[in-house]
Amino acid sequence: MDNINTDKAREEVDKIVQKLEQERDELLLKAHLLKADAKDEWVKVEQQYNHFKSQADKIGKEAKASSGDIYAAAKLLGEEVVRSFERIRKSI
Repeated sequence: MDNINTDKAREEVDKIVQKLEQERDELLLKAHLLKADAKDEWVKVEQQYNHFKSQADKIGKEAKASSGDIYAAAKLLGEEVVRSFERIRKSI
C-alpha cells in the first residue's frame, strides 16, 4: 500500500513539475517578447525625443509670430514622448 501511495504522490509531483516548467517557459518567452517590444518602442521614442529637442531649440530662435505655432507643436510632441516613456516603463 505504501508503494501505491508513493507512486501516486510521485506522479502528482511530476505533473506539478511539468506544469511549472511549462508556465516558466511561457513566462520567459513573454518576458523576452516584452523586452523586444520595449526596445522597438524606445527607438521610436528616441526619434520623437530628438525631434522634440530640435523643435524646442527653434522656439528661442524663431520670430515671435511663428514661435507660438512651434511651441504648440513642441508641447504636443513632448506630451507624446512622455506618454511613450510611460508605456515603456509599464511594459518592463
